[in-house]
Amino acid sequence: MNHRFFQLLRLTFVTSDLLSINFAIAFAILWYPANVPGTYVLQYYHLGLFLNLGWIVVSLFTSLYQGKSMGSFEHFSRKTMNTFIFFLGLVMLYLYFNQQIEISRIFISTVLVLTCVLLIMNRILYLALFQFFRNKDYLMRKVMIIGYNDMAKKLACYLEEDAVKTEIVGFCEDIRNVKELSNYPIVNGLHKVIEHSKENQVTEIYSTIAPEQNINIYHLMQEADEACIRFKVVPDLDLFVRKPVHIDYLGEIPVLSLRHEPLDDIGNRIRKRIYDVIISTLVIIFILSWMIPLIGLLIKLTSRGPIFFIQQRSGKDNKPFPCLKFRSMRMNNDAHVRQATRNDERVTPFGAFLRRTNLDEFPQFINVFLSQMSVVGPRPHMLKHTHEYSKLISQYMVRQFLKPGITGWAQVNGCRGETREVGDMALRVKNDLWYMEKWSLWLDTKIILLTLLMFFKGQKNAY
Repeated sequence: MNHRFFQLLRLTFVTSDLLSINFAIAFAILWYPANVPGTYVLQYYHLGLFLNLGWIVVSLFTSLYQGKSMGSFEHFSRKTMNTFIFFLGLVMLYLYFNQQIEISRIFISTVLVLTCVLLIMNRILYLALFQFFRNKDYLMRKVMIIGYNDMAKKLACYLEEDAVKTEIVGFCEDIRNVKELSNYPIVNGLHKVIEHSKENQVTEIYSTIAPEQNINIYHLMQEADEACIRFKVVPDLDLFVRKPVHIDYLGEIPVLSLRHEPLDDIGNRIRKRIYDVIISTLVIIFILSWMIPLIGLLIKLTSRGPIFFIQQRSGKDNKPFPCLKFRSMRMNNDAHVRQATRNDERVTPFGAFLRRTNLDEFPQFINVFLSQMSVVGPRPHMLKHTHEYSKLISQYMVRQFLKPGITGWAQVNGCRGETREVGDMALRVKNDLWYMEKWSLWLDTKIILLTLLMFFKGQKNAY
């Protein structure tokens, strides 16, 4: 992929998006001059400055202009929508906490709507520019692949799907080793690779044969450098680990890991923590502030005992923490070892309502605020169940790499309630591991929205 091209593309759209915000502000000022009185110019100036800084902060928070986002129109557009939603929330918080009643509602509505329209136009322009430039000869790369094996064929498929136009000139392999028809020409003999590459103006050579397998590869590397052709080696990791792996580097040392974990990156962990703090703070201030006294009173009136049920559960890195819930059962000696079952005689009538509506889980937003949990993540299990299932289910403990969540991917896919069989828990673990490898703030937001939908629809396993 042409990195200079994408750096230029990134700079272009950072600039154009900021210009869009400022154009929307200028348009609103000129279109509604009566709504911007001279006595409040300073408030509008501060708002404009906040909108610019807010967009920069949120775009950094969502990594809008980084990584793979700029390589796909669909991915870039989806991330833009995600970023704009966070941007709207940030603007609403600014107006609420600063009590900016002097700023016209028509003005701010116009700015936000026009900004959204201009961002959409920018993404359409992005699609047009990308389609125009990707087929230009100076961006196109020509590739030669050394070896004709499963790795070489898989590599060819990936190169064909790359965002930047790629032409595969052929495979270099001893013709006697090729037993099938190839989609590309076969160049017979390693000694002809550089010559053939020069004739076809090849810019990159990929070798699926390691230098340790054929010492002549070292000589080809030197010849490629002299011919100004980039030479890259594609290792066959099946020689070491017979399962998909991910490669990272510590300095110049390659490190293989068994799975991709976005939250292993400290920047992603900071983003998720900020996300959790914002949501938990809002819930504590606007919901738990009145819910705890109200539900606490109803619990006291319907059964004896404390308002909260506090249970030690397995947290991140398998460290136990006190998990908070509204008490939904009568006081009993089995609470810490026995799951709730359908028609459980321990559940009070009001407790059944709390469990059915998931209101009993709301105090866990305090756990989130204290950094013991996350809004979204694998559900925390009782210490007894963690100990038992870790011996029965492969990779069960991998889910403990993450902070437990109030809701999760397993829960929105119907995996909640009593686990009667080991297979039920194994399915939960499978969903939790999928979430761990696919994490993004967009996925967290999607899970929260699906959880809210289930809250209003209800679930048959909620008891």
